[in-house]
Amino acid sequence: MRWLPGLATLRSYPAAWLRHDLVAGLVMTTMLVPVGIAYAEASGLPGINGLYATIVPLLAYALFGPSRILVLGPDSALAAVILTVVLPLSAGDPQRAVALAGLMAAVSGLVCIAAGLARLGFITELLSKPIRYGYMNGIALTVLLSQIPKLLGFSVAADGPLRLAWGTVEQVLAGAVNPTAFAIGAGTLALILLLKRWPRVPGILIAVVAATLAVELFGLAGRAGVAVLGALPQGLPAPSLPWVRFDDLVPIVSGGVAVALVSFADTSVLSRTYAARLRTPVDPNQEMVGLGAANLAAAFFQGFPISSSSSRTPVAEAAGARSQLTGVVGALAIALLLVFAPTLLEHLPQTALAAVVIASAIGLIEVADLRRIHRIQRWEFWLSMACFAGVVAFGAIPGIALAVVIAVIEFLWDGWRPHSAVLGRVDRVKGYHDISRYPGARRVSGLVLFRWDAPLFFANAELFHARVLDAVANSPPPVRWVVVTAEPVTSIDVTAADVVCELDDALQAAGIALHFAEMKDPVKDKLKRFGLFARFGERPFFATIGEAVGAYCAAHAVDWVDWEDRAP
Repeated sequence: MRWLPGLATLRSYPAAWLRHDLVAGLVMTTMLVPVGIAYAEASGLPGINGLYATIVPLLAYALFGPSRILVLGPDSALAAVILTVVLPLSAGDPQRAVALAGLMAAVSGLVCIAAGLARLGFITELLSKPIRYGYMNGIALTVLLSQIPKLLGFSVAADGPLRLAWGTVEQVLAGAVNPTAFAIGAGTLALILLLKRWPRVPGILIAVVAATLAVELFGLAGRAGVAVLGALPQGLPAPSLPWVRFDDLVPIVSGGVAVALVSFADTSVLSRTYAARLRTPVDPNQEMVGLGAANLAAAFFQGFPISSSSSRTPVAEAAGARSQLTGVVGALAIALLLVFAPTLLEHLPQTALAAVVIASAIGLIEVADLRRIHRIQRWEFWLSMACFAGVVAFGAIPGIALAVVIAVIEFLWDGWRPHSAVLGRVDRVKGYHDISRYPGARRVSGLVLFRWDAPLFFANAELFHARVLDAVANSPPPVRWVVVTAEPVTSIDVTAADVVCELDDALQAAGIALHFAEMKDPVKDKLKRFGLFARFGERPFFATIGEAVGAYCAAHAVDWVDWEDRAP
């Protein structure tokens, strides 16, 4: 049952939930259909594949997904990534585009499942909020640029956001805009954005139905040249293997990994949000497995990479969803539509689909919180801007790779160049504190208390060595002991251990003894394995700073009055 949380929910399913799940599933279907088609078109695929990528993944996640009301399916955040791979490799062949996107979904699914089984659900925490904002804003702009030509009633053959923007400008200047198509698309977009003020109102459904009726009633598809979706193929998706050429594997694998990273980053945030609302535990590793299973299901049923949805999940919640059965109902309703009424959407205008995608992309843009970050921490704001520029200039996949690299650099920077301090005693304040923050702090004559605020590893070992010697050089002579207060040091590697030996040699040559205080037992265990205890023995290691200070004063007959003995 651990690996099938949906089945576990079904075994203890309260009968009172059934009515809520049925209603929520039907309500959600009204949004799943137009959104699925729109995101498929935005990803460079036939619209029908957006419905295929909704039906089977919803069923898979209902079994393997731990979140009771999370809704999965095609997503605007992934459209730019998928399009980057599919557009240049498919060469306009829709079947080849489906195979390419299907294999991307398979790669994404396998990556997510492997990461979940290996309990690597924490990896998305490497992406800080500013970096997430940067790449999501970049992806939002990329999606907007890809849909604007369709909104205006023409197409642009260009690769990359900047070339696409330039191609759009050229077409506009050449008079290629279809005024009727643009009016329908702009009206659809305005209505969707207006109705977003009322979350319970199915704004996308109302806007799309209105656009479809306008095209059908006034015959705009023929008379005004407005492009429409056309009749969908009747029937359910048949299982198929996504075969591609061997030379396509590198971009497909890189795209699949990028999709896995983006989709799980979004899914983990969304699942934590709704888990907090429902007061249920969060299992990020099982979330990865559920997301991976849904992507694999999409891959082998003519779908493409999918993710959780921050727009459809609130619809399910507002409609009263109680469990994964909501997704099952939605999937079955779409299946019935394809079997019994595939011509229902044939007059749906392409420009309205573009409006759906644009509205979703606008929802991805974050401005307000970036202003706050700019106010309180400007270097993180500029990190966000660098990620944004990377996605816009180089495309979604290189931009996401840049975001990951920047995230790792940001994560390691504090470890490479950490804070350190020389400590002293501050009257009427318990403990020893940084003398740069407390200039009046008292220091024990001949003793340097040095604190290193990071793990000690290869990248910062030489800096540690230099800063200890600087602390000795800047202390009133003669210095007899250096005590490294090692409580913040959570780890040490072989390179750093060798540098500690070099530091000990340098201090001994100057007649100074090296000692340690508050070192954690796991770090001591590493020093034993590295052979440093054979060099130092147990004597230089003290449990507390106070114990180290007492031992020094006793060894060198230093008269030291600690804070407990001083009058307030």
